[in-house]
Amino acid sequence: MAKELKEGAKAPDFRMESTDGPVTLASFRGKPLVLYFYPKDDTPGCTTEALDFTTLAKDFAKAGAAVVGVSKDTMARHEKFATKHALGVTLASDEDGATCEAYGVWVEKQNYGRTYMGIQRATFLIGADGKILRIWPKVRVKGHAEEVLGAVREAA
Repeated sequence: MAKELKEGAKAPDFRMESTDGPVTLASFRGKPLVLYFYPKDDTPGCTTEALDFTTLAKDFAKAGAAVVGVSKDTMARHEKFATKHALGVTLASDEDGATCEAYGVWVEKQNYGRTYMGIQRATFLIGADGKILRIWPKVRVKGHAEEVLGAVREAA
């Protein structure tokens, strides 16, 4: 990660359009926020991750936490993705990449010998006070949403 954020540090502020209207860090003040970054709408891993968070959406809500998925896709793509898969999580569009940069997830990646810039799948659990409680860098999708829910419940 380019910018190394640490657990216990103040979470970087953000402002993005989302499937639920404009969102900022302050709009979640007073409750935990799960901010998860993913590379691209409607790709296999990203779809599985969004569906896993959707499956547990009621449990996150019961624990008092909001869940927001972030990628650089446009709002039109987010709306199409959310509708196609009946997603129950908020999707935020970071088209200019400012939030990805602030959270250090815009990184150099390699695939089949090709080097390019892209979003590293990562999740941040931000406490009610705006401080980072937990960071999951380089996320593996299988079982991740359940692990994050466990951490939200622990933090409550």
